Amino acid sequence: MSGSVSRSGSRPPTLGGRKERLDALAATAADGPGDAGVSLAASAWRRLRRNPVFLLGAAIIVLFVVVALLSPWLAAHDPTARLLEGQVSRARNEIPAAQEGFPLGGDQVGRDLLSRLLVGSQQTLMVGVFATVIGLAGGLLLGTVAGALGGWVDSLVMRVVDVMLSIPSLLLAFSIGALFPSPSQFTVILAVATVQIPIFARLLRGSMLAQRGSDHVLAARALGVRPRAIVFRHMLPNSLGPVIVQATLVLAVAIIDAAALSFLGLGNPDDSIPEWGQMLGGAQNVIDSHPNLAFWPAGCIIIVALGFTLVGESLRDALDPKNRR
Repeated sequence: MSGSVSRSGSRPPTLGGRKERLDALAATAADGPGDAGVSLAASAWRRLRRNPVFLLGAAIIVLFVVVALLSPWLAAHDPTARLLEGQVSRARNEIPAAQEGFPLGGDQVGRDLLSRLLVGSQQTLMVGVFATVIGLAGGLLLGTVAGALGGWVDSLVMRVVDVMLSIPSLLLAFSIGALFPSPSQFTVILAVATVQIPIFARLLRGSMLAQRGSDHVLAARALGVRPRAIVFRHMLPNSLGPVIVQATLVLAVAIIDAAALSFLGLGNPDDSIPEWGQMLGGAQNVIDSHPNLAFWPAGCIIIVALGFTLVGESLRDALDPKNRR
């Protein structure tokens, strides 16, 4: 019997026959229910919507954002009006207690504490978002330059980043805020944003270096694609995932750092515009006799920071390929 004939007497399948069988199997697998391929984002969302930790954090963030946006209408009283000033006694160290129309009472000068907490959420959200956006923009610029160009540019940028990271974040923010002759909300945002820049820069630079040796980047170089197009169409979009997750975590840190700077007196000195960190700093003089003035703003800061942290950690786990099931 000829060597081209198998033991059963039939000829082995040709290359074309094998390709047809593989295509048929692939089509059958793709037509199966629930077996179609999904993107990383869709797969991550499937896990997130079943994750109670993510749902809890998302609920806190949504509630915080809604309250901050609607705070001028939710506040029952003008946060600057001293409606309870007649109940304040500095000699006896008395402040207005909770009463009808004022569920949390008043502060040291008779202003409604609940209204100030509601309106202060808007300032806290603004500081956290603007500081994170500015820090993200600066980090994207430095990380893209370092990761795309490499060489001495990468070494120079990373040495500057290493110096900034070697200084404790709160100390660096305090030093930057102290440089301005008159503290304000803008100085707080700028100080907190500067602290976040090296974090984003190092993270993006590492992701882009990993993309430089990937197959699709090497293929684009072999096809003669321009370096600028490779950076902005292939490397940068595929490196933004970890940076976006880090931005969610940084929001929590930005809110805490901004509150710390306001507590230390580097925030907006005008207390007619309430902010949680500023309210916490103003309560330190009476914290032994009226701890509720510090408890409520501190509790709000902790809960909101917890919400952003829970969402950020859940996103990190969901987008990690090692956790894909």
